[in-house]
Amino acid sequence: MAVGQHPRAYREFFPAKDGRGAVCGHLTDAGEALLPLAHRILADADTARHLHMNGAGGRALQQCLPDNLFELYVQTSRETPRREVMVMLDHQARELGARPHIGPPNDPRRPHTAVNRRTLRQIMGLGLEDIIRFDSTVTGFETDGEKVRVLLGDGTSEAGDVLVGADGINSVVRRQLLPDVPVVDTGMRGLYSTAPLTDELAASLPEALFDGFAVAAGPNGAMFAYGLYRPRRPVAEAVAELAPGAAVDTVDPYIMVNLGLPPGSPVGTGAPDLWHSSAEALHALMRTAVRGWDPALADLVEHVDASTIFPVSMRHLRPADPWPAGRVTLLGDAIHAMPPSFGSGANTALRDAAALTRALERVAHGDTPVATAVAEYETEMRAEVFPILRASADPRAADIDFLPDDLPVSHT
Repeated sequence: MAVGQHPRAYREFFPAKDGRGAVCGHLTDAGEALLPLAHRILADADTARHLHMNGAGGRALQQCLPDNLFELYVQTSRETPRREVMVMLDHQARELGARPHIGPPNDPRRPHTAVNRRTLRQIMGLGLEDIIRFDSTVTGFETDGEKVRVLLGDGTSEAGDVLVGADGINSVVRRQLLPDVPVVDTGMRGLYSTAPLTDELAASLPEALFDGFAVAAGPNGAMFAYGLYRPRRPVAEAVAELAPGAAVDTVDPYIMVNLGLPPGSPVGTGAPDLWHSSAEALHALMRTAVRGWDPALADLVEHVDASTIFPVSMRHLRPADPWPAGRVTLLGDAIHAMPPSFGSGANTALRDAAALTRALERVAHGDTPVATAVAEYETEMRAEVFPILRASADPRAADIDFLPDDLPVSHT
């Protein structure tokens, strides 16, 4: 992600095997800063294709993207829903309640809504083709007090002033920097998928599915999460005006249909191995989960494109105790991976990228030593993001009435 006026301060960006990555680079003249890392935080290999956006993530993008690319993000975001809330339904599509989204106040004119992950990733990568280096696996790092050296799987290495681990929940950088931070498996398993949103399908869906986000739960223990994507403007049309010739794929309207199976769920107990089953078998499991549900919700599962189904396990990190700051730091899932309970994973990662950029710009201007700037970034990140991590990982997070007092509530 390019930020500042001269996007060439970091020399190399190394995506990891899982599609995320680490940045190792040089701070240069005043005003020069580059954080391409968020481009691959949002990889689409093993995570949701649909990202909820709030004021925190949207403002971070506005800070970090050139004006035309920020406008492209806004125009290719989901059209503004009738209500920007999370709606809880029962299995007969009856509304049980609604919870406001969290985050700072949203834009009242064009609120940040939701984006397609691939579209946003491609937008953030525009202009960085000569910066992002693929096919290099980060295996560790070395520091000598003045520089940091990132070690690569092919036996080579690169040195720089700062190393930023943005390599996800399985972060190689975090395992070396903070080896005692545990990865917690919630036991929740799931299937993520999408269904093409045709006019005919849209006309058949309950109104609540057109709100910001919807969750339905059944007596069989199965839960489905729904998120609709119809862009404010067709992607190809927006690209043609705002970034002519840019390599941004066309994305047709769709609805996210994600199955969640809590530990002990009767549906999950009899399920096949999700990671070694055919798409047809996984689709059949989704059909089983909605047996006896509202006909419109059951029919929605029938419309799922089986080729889009993939399994997930819900894991998260425990908040780390404060650690000594230096030339190696972390952001996003590498330090605060969280369940999707409040739709905050991508937003907090983008928030980190923007905050770290501001900190490193002070270093580039000669105003602040590296360690001091990194310490300030990490202190603020722990204060702002760790409460969201704790709330998202709380077993009560599925309760529509659960909204801790230390979480900001978003208002348009």
